[in-house]
Amino acid sequence: MSEAPFLTKWFEIMDSDTPSRILDLIDDGFTFSILFSTGAGATDFAGGREAMEGYLAQREKNTLTHHPLATSSAGRDEFYLGEVGRAGEVVATFVAAGQVGPSGRLERLIIGRSPAVRFEGGADVQPGAAGR
Repeated sequence: MSEAPFLTKWFEIMDSDTPSRILDLIDDGFTFSILFSTGAGATDFAGGREAMEGYLAQREKNTLTHHPLATSSAGRDEFYLGEVGRAGEVVATFVAAGQVGPSGRLERLIIGRSPAVRFEGGADVQPGAAGR
């Protein structure tokens, strides 16, 4: 599996006790969109730093874990296909793409998440096993 070191670190921090630390990883001109489907509907969290702060405030902390299925990078761009788990059960598949700027911080991020599709060879989700 190729590496996506920035996004791997991002999801490890998201799974930690202090997910707000990701705010230290974003560039001043950061923009993002997270399209979050529950199967019954979808919400698009989008914007800049303030919108990310709002996303973090509504998010369940210490509940979900992110597990990579495939990662890669090309230049400043990183790609991450993974599964989200809760209490040892897979609840959704997601794909993320990010662009790291010259500052070494994230400039762009787009994530799509849905419970409707699983990829063959999915992660062995274990409670508290972030970033496996």
